[in-house]
Amino acid sequence: MKKKLWQKDFDTNDFLEWFTVGKDRELDIHLAPFDVLGSIAHAKMLAKIGLVTAEESMQLVSGLEEIGKQIEKGNFEIEEGVEDVHSQIELILTQNLGEVGKKIHSGRSRNDQVLTALKLYAKHEVQEVADSVNELFQLLIKLSNEHKNALMPGYTHMQVAMPSSFGLWFGAYAESLIDDLTVLKAAFDVVNKNPLGSAAGYGSSFPLDREMTTKDLGFADLNYNVIYAQMTRGKMEKVVAVGLSTIAGTIAKFAMDVCQYAGQNFNFLKLPDQFTTGSSIMPHKKNPDGFELVRAKCNQVQGLPYELNLILNNLPSGYHRDLQITKEHFIPAFETLKSCIKMTCLMLAEIKINDKLLDNGKYEDMFSVELVNELVLGGMPFRDAYVEVGKRIASGEYKPDKKVNHSHLGSIGNLGNDKIKAAFEVVYDSFK
Repeated sequence: MKKKLWQKDFDTNDFLEWFTVGKDRELDIHLAPFDVLGSIAHAKMLAKIGLVTAEESMQLVSGLEEIGKQIEKGNFEIEEGVEDVHSQIELILTQNLGEVGKKIHSGRSRNDQVLTALKLYAKHEVQEVADSVNELFQLLIKLSNEHKNALMPGYTHMQVAMPSSFGLWFGAYAESLIDDLTVLKAAFDVVNKNPLGSAAGYGSSFPLDREMTTKDLGFADLNYNVIYAQMTRGKMEKVVAVGLSTIAGTIAKFAMDVCQYAGQNFNFLKLPDQFTTGSSIMPHKKNPDGFELVRAKCNQVQGLPYELNLILNNLPSGYHRDLQITKEHFIPAFETLKSCIKMTCLMLAEIKINDKLLDNGKYEDMFSVELVNELVLGGMPFRDAYVEVGKRIASGEYKPDKKVNHSHLGSIGNLGNDKIKAAFEVVYDSFK
């Protein structure tokens, strides 16, 4: 077993070693490029304050950049017996640079080192999620505009309610993504503060230039109070989890709609054959497994804030090893959500709507409000018109006007997509 960065003159129990390392070797690969970035900024800052010479700083930066290239090529791995990515990178530096490599840790703790890498990783992943959401948004707006005149029944209480349109349905989910992205942007702003230099949560006696590393790493600001900097470990993951879960909620609801609308009892839309699966026994089946798994995986992401809460909710200030477990839930969630968005976009791009839905007589009653409105426009009080039309429906006398004046259909033709698109762009651009 390789010597730990923190190891003294005793060996750790083998089972404790296995138990405490957990999934770090697997998950920390995601953090590797960001640990390199944090270490490069730290090495440059050490030269500025005189803890290493300019030449030593150049050696450290060059060594770290070479490790970064190996990570980019996929040639980097965390060796057996090495605790985590941070230990592996320092081990390589020391092997390649000798005593100079050992100087990289001056003025920092593994606490602020890990937290810095996690925040840089989270910033990168949140931006990627925002880009994926943008792709989905643009597709929904396109479909909304294309199908703005295709009527469909709206539902309340799982019963046919009033006329709606496919344009409104697609557009509703597009507008929902604006609020979702607004929540994610708030989380991004929480993440976008530099903890480097807070050490173990109590600062350093060295004259660290935290403003310099903040600028070099592209953070908007720094966490000024060093104790609070450490307290953001776990908190920032939870805040981001809320942002991810909000997006997941919209997509899960949309997936549920599609699964329902694609069934024979609704027949509102069809998925292309290549995005369906079959039954092992029923030859007629074309199952929407893609959207069903999107629904399930997005529901899983919606559970992330609660999972993190249960790990974090009784921890006092300061670092605790409990925080390591958050990575097991936090890191995989990004790939889960991004894959769900990609799958949704692929299936949605080829979806076919049924624009002849209202030929079916079972939807006739949904035009009853139009008759109420006609009577009101003719001078009858609304309550009397409501009762009158109700009586006609109950007696079977009501028949909708097949040439109904669709200008009376309220906001069906008023999609507001130009306004929705402009509002989305404001939020999306704020990530850049």
